[in-house]
Amino acid sequence: MGAPDMEEPNFTDSELDYQVRNALKAAVQGDCDSYNQLVGVIHHRERLSSEEVAALVTCLKAVTASVSCVHIVHHRSLLAAICGMSLWNYGTDVMDALVDLLVSLASSRGEYVELCLETLVANFMPPSGPSSTYYSVDFWKQPRGIAKKTQVLERVHSTLKDISHLVPLLPKKLEEVLRVKMPNIYTKEPIMVMYVESMLRLENSPMGELVGSSVLYSLVDRLIELDVDIAWDEILQDDFQKGIFDMELEDLEGHAEDHIEEDCDKVSRDLIIQRFFSGNLVAQKLDSLMVLTFEHFNSCHERGRLDKVFATFLGSFKKTIMTAYKSKFTQFVMFYACSLDPEICGTQFTDELLKIFLTDSIPEWRMSAVAYLASYLARARFVPVTVAAFTIESVVNWCFLYCQNHNGDINPRVHKVFYAACQAIMYVLCFRLRQMLAVPRLKSQLVLMRIEDILGSPFKPLQVCLPSIVEEFLRLVKASNVISLPQSFLDHGLLESEHSRAFGGSERFDMFFPFDPCLLRKCDSYIRDNYVYWSTVRKAYEEDEEEVTSDEEDADTISGRGNRRMSDGSEMSDDEENFDDDAFDCSLDKMSITPRDSSAKFGGRMQRFVQMPSKIRPSTSPESL
Repeated sequence: MGAPDMEEPNFTDSELDYQVRNALKAAVQGDCDSYNQLVGVIHHRERLSSEEVAALVTCLKAVTASVSCVHIVHHRSLLAAICGMSLWNYGTDVMDALVDLLVSLASSRGEYVELCLETLVANFMPPSGPSSTYYSVDFWKQPRGIAKKTQVLERVHSTLKDISHLVPLLPKKLEEVLRVKMPNIYTKEPIMVMYVESMLRLENSPMGELVGSSVLYSLVDRLIELDVDIAWDEILQDDFQKGIFDMELEDLEGHAEDHIEEDCDKVSRDLIIQRFFSGNLVAQKLDSLMVLTFEHFNSCHERGRLDKVFATFLGSFKKTIMTAYKSKFTQFVMFYACSLDPEICGTQFTDELLKIFLTDSIPEWRMSAVAYLASYLARARFVPVTVAAFTIESVVNWCFLYCQNHNGDINPRVHKVFYAACQAIMYVLCFRLRQMLAVPRLKSQLVLMRIEDILGSPFKPLQVCLPSIVEEFLRLVKASNVISLPQSFLDHGLLESEHSRAFGGSERFDMFFPFDPCLLRKCDSYIRDNYVYWSTVRKAYEEDEEEVTSDEEDADTISGRGNRRMSDGSEMSDDEENFDDDAFDCSLDKMSITPRDSSAKFGGRMQRFVQMPSKIRPSTSPESL
């Protein structure tokens, strides 16, 4: 019998089923004429006419009916043609026929499951190709693109669900397929975003109970790969002589006046973000993927399952993020999740970081953990000041016991974990001291901490820790009088020395502040409401000091000082007229923990302290300065 023309659907469905079944059986015996026609119909990739579409649908349905005759060896070309089809290239009739065939194949024999999964996961994204219109960002914003995306992905996910009901081992196989098929960091942003959207959709589905952990681990791995691929050379080459508190993202006001409104700070952040990342495609990809992660957290939070998802992310954080010392932004997924649920997620995060610092055996991990802990406690607006105080007290207690149990002198390499802890204490207090002093119980708790014993120990942490942090801490201590330190510590300037450089090591842990301001535009909009910027802390300290200074000036006026005639009719004494500029500068230092005039901030005024090269340095710094 001659081979039937499969492209001419001029026979009934039952007749075609019979012909396809015979073609499959004949191919096993070596007669491939009808089989080759069948493969040709399914493999046809050019623009199809309505008749060709009808023939393709009919053939797919016929193969579905004859799936028991398909052999993985003898019919490899047929299977390749089927698995090579992309739902994105066809209308809904062909889509439905193809997914029905994939379900039948996967449920017929276990050896077909992986092939079917690979086909479905490949359809998370449009087909690749230099001339493909699916690469256009604008296409997916148009109604036609949105409709096509919905048509395809709804069928892909419903088919995965159907197969999971029929194949018990599906989740284990799906985990591997998802990992292997995940786009690399060089994939175009719209395509990568689509894939991650489908991954997170799976995680949020009933299958998420089985594949969710591997999905989230794969996502974090890709975020880290993008993160470390972002070069900081252009950012770090400028303003190396700014102190960590003098130069921060929201403080880039140019020649603005002392009083900076919040809106102006926002404009400055937006400008600096645009300056550094408007043309950085890797940063834009990372930004989009992190926003997807944030939205996934929101969805999980609304459904009451954020704690489970966060537990997975916490495990991935310890394995991947915390050990990636050049991570700049990925850690903000943890920050955002904690902001949604400070009591559960935030507490878990704080406790885990403290546990790693106190008990881990790897010094670099302990230093990283305490740096994360300090940066989180300082920057997270949603962390209660009581939590910050009690956590820092644990670090202080560890440092005090370290001083009691170890002998020796200053040695940054031997005692680097101790120095990292001391720096963490000072860093948090720079941000949180004012809040602590406002609560009598916490103020008493702070007074009882052995901070002065630690800083005055033979290990001399004030000479080893980052000078810009030490400087701000000493200014603050001098103004608050809550911590007793020798006057010699408070009055002399600090320079970066071989000790501070040795403490940081090649990775410069002394400059590792993981939650420094986020420079990703879309992420910043999610973070900023729960984020503490140094400008707001500085402004509060300045207002407090101005009130004190104002009271002192009023007292001086009442006491009758001064008899030199002023423009308002008052008088000033000769002693006050001879009040020298150095004393005036010193009084300004007492009023604020940071310079109040922009000339001082950008290198003017008295250089009593030589600033460390520091900001902007979100989580890392050059290995050599």
